[in-house]
Amino acid sequence: MRAFYSVFRLKLATGFQYRSAALAGIATQFFWGFIIIMVYQAFYSQPLADPPISLTQVVTYIWLQQAFLAFIALWFRDNELFQLITTGNIAYELCRPSGLYGLWYAKLLAQRLSNAALRCFPILTVALLLPSPYRLTLPHDTTTALLFLIVLVLGLLILVAVSMLIYISTFITMSPAGSLLMFGVAGEFLAGMIVPVPLMPSWLQTIVYALPFRLAADFPFRVYSGHIPPAEALATIPVQLLWLTALLLIGKFAMGKALRRVVVQGG
Repeated sequence: MRAFYSVFRLKLATGFQYRSAALAGIATQFFWGFIIIMVYQAFYSQPLADPPISLTQVVTYIWLQQAFLAFIALWFRDNELFQLITTGNIAYELCRPSGLYGLWYAKLLAQRLSNAALRCFPILTVALLLPSPYRLTLPHDTTTALLFLIVLVLGLLILVAVSMLIYISTFITMSPAGSLLMFGVAGEFLAGMIVPVPLMPSWLQTIVYALPFRLAADFPFRVYSGHIPPAEALATIPVQLLWLTALLLIGKFAMGKALRRVVVQGG
């Protein structure tokens, strides 16, 4: 456990060095945030029926997406790990006295935390000061805010466990692009990153609710906006914990199977 914590702390400190990249990312995320909000403004200006989620809640949803993009984006990756697998340098990792799954999980977790920490506060601060209808609203009460933080952290742990499966699958596909396409495209859509889950057709929502992806993005953001009440949020936290446990067990099992069959390139 001490080794995992040391790796986590080192990767976190390294991530905080990329301030210029964070500034560029903030500018890009503001641009996309405004574009997406304007699209939904046009959509809500001519509603055919009562929308299942209000425009104010959708705007809040979008700004939270942009602020915590590093928490919820499956395409956010560590190319160093992919290179270790595809070039054969994984052999050096196997010489370490600690379990590979825990070390990589700690690295990915620290990477996402440092990236989000550099970006989220400026985005949230500016979004709170914007004029209506572009303004990010505050949570209804302290209970909602605390629940949001809890489910957001659990969602982050779930997403890192899912992203670990992407790296593990690369042992088989030997193609980072293929693994990202396999998990990333479907996962991003099912997490509500393209369209908020309440705006999806009912048959698709049934599929979304049966999978863990929405628990990392859609669920925390709707808790924050008040679309999901505190009672429902509390009832869903055990579901997050069950999915997290299941994904960790599946990941460790799959990593063990992959390492038993790994072929080190070059000999």
